[in-house]
Amino acid sequence: MVGAVELELRDDVYRRPLSTALQRLGLAEGWTCVDVGAGGGDVSVALAQMVGRDGRVYAVDVDPGRRDEIAALASAHAQVLALSQAGEDLTLPESVDLAFCRFLLMHVAEPRRVLRRMAGAVKAGGWVVAQEPITTAGRIGGRPLSMEGARDQDLGSVLPALVGEAGLVLVDAWAEAPAGAGPGPVAGYLEAMTGVDPGEEPVVLPPLVTVVARRPV
Repeated sequence: MVGAVELELRDDVYRRPLSTALQRLGLAEGWTCVDVGAGGGDVSVALAQMVGRDGRVYAVDVDPGRRDEIAALASAHAQVLALSQAGEDLTLPESVDLAFCRFLLMHVAEPRRVLRRMAGAVKAGGWVVAQEPITTAGRIGGRPLSMEGARDQDLGSVLPALVGEAGLVLVDAWAEAPAGAGPGPVAGYLEAMTGVDPGEEPVVLPPLVTVVARRPV
């Protein structure tokens, strides 16, 4: 389970690309969204804050305990429905305005299938936003980072192509990498997630590739 400190750190260092993506598609009160692979919960909470009481957020995760904890956090801001599902099997009771995932596709066996399920979950003209890292582009003191256990630690490098293969229209794509040197949010995030204390060495976290795509009308 991602703890409260780790949640706060991720929310801090990767908040800007999330906020930029949501602003570019005009997310507003009353929208219906799904956070696929809700993980640490920071995205579900951010979505809930923006859609308000007239909106709905589906928090989807394979871990029921994590899912329920996320739903409890987000329900302070919006209607939240918690579902235990894998992204490959995403099924919702209604079509939504936005389907979102972050740090998910790098861990699944069939990322294209997940994106197709997300595309099928949104309304015609609805939005799909995905954010995935290029892990080996990150650096500690100039040395490449790696992530054990990821199926494709550099999935972000092919993410723009994958959304097209899922039948979506790519509207925008960019990459952003938090960086720092010495104690601070970037070093704290790295240590919380990997157990590695970079000390005074400069750190560039893995660039996070964001794609903003739309289901054809």
